[in-house]
Amino acid sequence: MPVFKTKVTEILGIEHPIVCGGMTHVGYAELAAAVSNAGGLGIITALTMNTPEGLAKEMKKVRELTDKPFGVNLTILPALIPADYDGFVDVICRERAPVIEITGGNPKKYMKQLKDAGVKVIHKSATIKHALNAERAGVDIVEIAGFESAIAGRKSDDDVGTWVILAKAARLLKTPIIVSGASGSGHQLAAALAMGAHGITMGTRFLATKECPIHEDVKRYVADPKNDEYSTALILKSFGNATRVAKNHAALEVLKLEKRQKNFSEIRTLVAGTQAKAMFHETGDTQKGAWSCGQSIGLIEDIPTCKEVIERIVNEAKTQLEKASGLLVEAKL
Repeated sequence: MPVFKTKVTEILGIEHPIVCGGMTHVGYAELAAAVSNAGGLGIITALTMNTPEGLAKEMKKVRELTDKPFGVNLTILPALIPADYDGFVDVICRERAPVIEITGGNPKKYMKQLKDAGVKVIHKSATIKHALNAERAGVDIVEIAGFESAIAGRKSDDDVGTWVILAKAARLLKTPIIVSGASGSGHQLAAALAMGAHGITMGTRFLATKECPIHEDVKRYVADPKNDEYSTALILKSFGNATRVAKNHAALEVLKLEKRQKNFSEIRTLVAGTQAKAMFHETGDTQKGAWSCGQSIGLIEDIPTCKEVIERIVNEAKTQLEKASGLLVEAKL
């Protein structure tokens, strides 16, 4: 099959320019290894492991399942998620993770430590301002996150789609870019490469894969054509923490309570991570509790293997770029 050689594949040492996004309660060794074995970059999620030593055990497990590069996602939101961030970074460096994907906080504090350990740094940025700060901090790759994605922590003035933020980032940044924002098809990979990016990140697409270690009912929900691109909602915007989630009963109730200007204490139980964790691993009840979901759900209608997903997307992208190249002809004077 064809391969795309980009700065991202070269920096990360992967075959295809496709990264699995960090997903809470989903980013375990099984999924990370499956994506990496398929030629992409699999990601395990640090905070899902609860403690730094829990992360160390999961990293060991990944290495038992693949000899390919993988990454660790670390979401730094101390005001919302009290965690031993220094301890997690210590483990990532001690265990020599090939890659770290930092979301939320500024990576500057940890850059020297990570670089000294040989860890490649991706920073997920929801705005051009954050992307430029990440570049100044010396990250290896900037991950541009459009409004369509399942990213959390957005402010009300961050509502910019991928189409605009990517074009601006490609013009302003010198650091290689990957695109995060409801990606799930080869058409989007082709568009991203054509616009100057060097790869894409996919989260929701990998939820509906055979290797994803979640309840089968959740996979079927994501792959159901009835759950289309209109099947997500942006909640917690009134609290300055806008998060895109599946538009289920819990999300609609949160929106109703926000409209009535209720305190967060009255909403907390609907958005607590314990609800999503139980859904993913025990009940499969997709209506109880809020859980992250990007608009790419509208592009998903099957539950293939990670290898099948990646190969399909790469082949689609090749076809689209070949079609596009045929549109360029010499002008007739």
